[in-house]
Amino acid sequence: MPVDIANYISLSTVIFFIGVIGVVTRRNPLIVLMSIELMFNAANLAIVAFSKLWGNNAGHIFVFLVVTVAAAEAAIGLAIVVQVFRRAKHVDLDEVAGLRG
Repeated sequence: MPVDIANYISLSTVIFFIGVIGVVTRRNPLIVLMSIELMFNAANLAIVAFSKLWGNNAGHIFVFLVVTVAAAEAAIGLAIVVQVFRRAKHVDLDEVAGLRG
């Protein structure tokens, strides 16, 4: 039983907006990073759904590249959060700008 493209796009939209809400409302950098990953995954789901609909494999390759970049972004972001946490013992996105020097 095939799944309609509208179901994939609606799921992608819901996941994307959950990520947006997480970025806007939370001040913890780890939760913000996870929310950004949710938005990446929602975009990837939409790209794969349209790629399958149109019968083109270029979307799958593009998603593979986006997942690779997202993994690198998560690793670098986590390393920055760990370094800030070692200095300040409390990590808040509003206070990170004050840690210069």
